[in-house]
Order: sequence, then C-alpha cells, then structure tokens
Amino acid sequence: MPPGQLDARSVLFVTLDSCRYDSFSAAHAPNLRSLAPVHRAMAPGHFTYGSHASMFVGFTPSLPGAAEPFLDSKFAKLFRLGAINRGRPDDRAFILEGRSIIEGFNRLGYQTIGSGAVRWFDPQTPTGGQLIQDFSEFYYSDVSWNLSGQLDWIQNKIDEAGERPVFVFLNIGETHTPYFFGGAPWDANDNPCLPFQCIDRAAECRTRQIACVEFIDRMLPPLLSRFKNATTLVCADHGDCWGEDGLWEHGVSHEMTLAVPLLLRVRGVPVARRQG
Repeated sequence: MPPGQLDARSVLFVTLDSCRYDSFSAAHAPNLRSLAPVHRAMAPGHFTYGSHASMFVGFTPSLPGAAEPFLDSKFAKLFRLGAINRGRPDDRAFILEGRSIIEGFNRLGYQTIGSGAVRWFDPQTPTGGQLIQDFSEFYYSDVSWNLSGQLDWIQNKIDEAGERPVFVFLNIGETHTPYFFGGAPWDANDNPCLPFQCIDRAAECRTRQIACVEFIDRMLPPLLSRFKNATTLVCADHGDCWGEDGLWEHGVSHEMTLAVPLLLRVRGVPVARRQG
C-alpha cells in the first residue's frame, strides 16, 4: 500500500453544503468524478441541521425506488445503525451500534475525525454541540470558505491516528451562500441568493456555485487519494432554490432543495446503477 494510503476499513464522508445537483453536473470536476458515477439523489432534509442529523443515523441521500444497495437507502443502507435502520442485509455495509453512526464507529475502535464549515456545526451553540458530540475530535472552521485550513487539520489528525482505521467527516462551506472561495473574483459580502429577494440573480448564483465546485475539486485530491482503497461518500446535504416558484435559498421543501449529487465508492469499488 502506498505511504499515507488508508486500508479498506476507513471511511471518508464529504458534504458539499447546499450544492445543487445541476451545479455539480455542470462543473468541471474530474477528481471527484473519478471516484464513481454521479447520481441524482434526494436529500433527507432541506437544511443543514436536519439533513446531517438524518445522515448521522444512516439516512444518506437516496435514489427513491432504485432498489439497489446504498443508492436506495430504503432498500439497503451503507451505514446500518442497529435495529433502527431496517432493510436488506448487504455484507459490504457497516454494521454499527449507538445513537449515531459516529458513536458506532467509535465503538468499533475507529478514530472519528470531523470538520464543519457552516454555523450549524459551531460547538458553542446547543445545536452544534448536539451534531458533533460523538466525534473524537472536531474542528469548526468559523468561516464557510476555509477548505484549505480544514484539509490541513484533517490530514494531521489522520496521521496522528497511526494504524487505527478512521471515520472522517468533512462539511465544505464554499458551495453554501454566498458561494465564495479564497481568491474568487467577487465580493464575499455579496450574497446573490437572499430569501424573498425581488431581483433575479439566478445566473450569478449558478456561475458562482459551479466555480466553487471546481475550486473544491482542485483542493481535494490529496485527501481523496488516501481513501482510494477505502470507502468514500460525497454528496450534498441539500440544494438551494434560485427563483424557482418564487423561492430563494434553502429551508423550504422543494425539488431544487432536495435534488443533490451523490458519489459513492465502497472499499475501493465505485457504486454504479445496474444496467437495464
């Protein structure tokens, strides 16, 4: 195994906060696309806290009616949390016990490492504390466009784990409003996706979020390469509305806030839909 590469037991779980499926599909993201096919999935919630709370008990974005393991969580979940998450058994699944999948990995002897970019992960708030309480170590970036700092911290923590398998969670905030990354040629204080706005800035929202996906894709290869033979799940927690039906941003139940990208690689093998 190449130096730094993790064995098949380890797991990387990445959420591109607020990333719409159509944004991801339009972006030039060769590194992420090399992981697995991109699926149009439906998120378990329409805002960060609700969606992550669901994912942290095994309800990851899903293709309703696909009837295929891990792509359709009603059929078979990747993270099976005790008797709560019923479905067809699959020997590739992670069988976990506890109040969350994070606690489940702790019980299996994993080092659980997490980092969040948006305010729902702020450990100084009761809701943030609730979301992150089961991680062995957690880094809240305190700004939604700090992917470089998050990645440096995560890489160091993986190294410190030594031979232990790791469960790594990374919430990326660049794709969240105001859709900004370090060096972007627009003002970080200008949010083109304000709820109830009367100006149609959908084109700016789209251009900026696609650019953020492409920035993220350029940043992730060193981390992704460490999990090449392990399990990697990349998705969004929800999307945003850009004027559809007069709606803007998220926190509302709508097709555009629920349709998200999903890429899944299980123990080094990409998960694709069956043909036919």
